[in-house]
Amino acid sequence: MNQEVTDFINNVNQSWQVNIGSQLRQIVHQSIPDVEERIQYRKPHFLKNGKYAAVISTAKDTVSFTIFNAAELELPEGLFDGPPERKTIKFRNGQTVDDELLTKLLKQASSSL
Repeated sequence: MNQEVTDFINNVNQSWQVNIGSQLRQIVHQSIPDVEERIQYRKPHFLKNGKYAAVISTAKDTVSFTIFNAAELELPEGLFDGPPERKTIKFRNGQTVDDELLTKLLKQASSSL
């Protein structure tokens, strides 16, 4: 685990954002063996074989999670936004993270990286 990523997540303004960011990070590590993480463009990025697999970003009232290499994924209607190659889901205070869904999607998307 990269200390810069740990610091980023732990220093987000809202405690619920810290919790969701930590949960998303854990999902990435469980889904992608040997994932590399780093801060890039002031956000935690997760790479497999040097290629982007996912990114976490925060805004005032959301935590966004982007999955790269997503063109072939079958996604639930209305949950994700973005172009075919990368899909983003936004979480707000009180929402829960579907660990099972995100794990499945990350494994599929990163399998060809």
